[in-house]
Amino acid sequence: MESIIIAIIVGLAVGTVVGALGAGGGILAIPALIYLLGQSPHGAAMGSLAIVLATALTALPSRIRAGNVRYKEGLIFAAIVMSGSVFGARVAGWVSATFLLTSFAVMVSLMSVVMLRKGLIEARRAKRGNLSERSGERKALGVVILAALVTGFLTGFLGLGGGFIIVPILITVLGFNIREAAGTSLLIMILAAFSGLVSRWGQPIEVDWLIVFAFMAGSMAGSFVGAPLSQRAKPYVLTLIFSALLAGVGAATAVALVF
Repeated sequence: MESIIIAIIVGLAVGTVVGALGAGGGILAIPALIYLLGQSPHGAAMGSLAIVLATALTALPSRIRAGNVRYKEGLIFAAIVMSGSVFGARVAGWVSATFLLTSFAVMVSLMSVVMLRKGLIEARRAKRGNLSERSGERKALGVVILAALVTGFLTGFLGLGGGFIIVPILITVLGFNIREAAGTSLLIMILAAFSGLVSRWGQPIEVDWLIVFAFMAGSMAGSFVGAPLSQRAKPYVLTLIFSALLAGVGAATAVALVF
């Protein structure tokens, strides 16, 4: 019973982050499932996909109402991500739990640096009075396809909805602002998480679904709290918070691996 309560409480926190930032479900759910709720790394990866899928479905409608979902780019990106996700999920079954967690820590840390740089640039622009939320120039189609394939592979391999890397790529590669990236990433996460979950189904992975469903319920409830917070915050503040979240999770996972 204690584990169920912890799962609901942590799920509320995770859902709030997903609702506010359009990402963070997997990168928070996996460490919580492993280190707080006693799940295996492979079991946590599969459970987190189910949690991310349900939470993103709950958080998406408010983003749609706010006009922060770009369907055309999001669906094209998602289609490519899904193909990479299937391959990544299959490869994940062949590697050790330590390698899986090490890869997770490295990727999260790298993305935190990308988002920190972006947030500091946005903050400087805001201080100069340039309040535009638009990002840089869009990149060539080949770059976009490669970025989506890599994103999909990491989504399936690490057992994430992919928001932690989808949001930075939508901003730096496709030129989205933070609100558009957060909203569109939810659409992509839904499709990517579903693809990754289906790909893992049937593998010999033990998952405590009671814990996962309790976590999921809390996360879905938290998403309703996070969405309004996103609309009130300044774009660069959201970007910097996202960067800090990634850095914290990366550091915590690395420490857990060492000790």
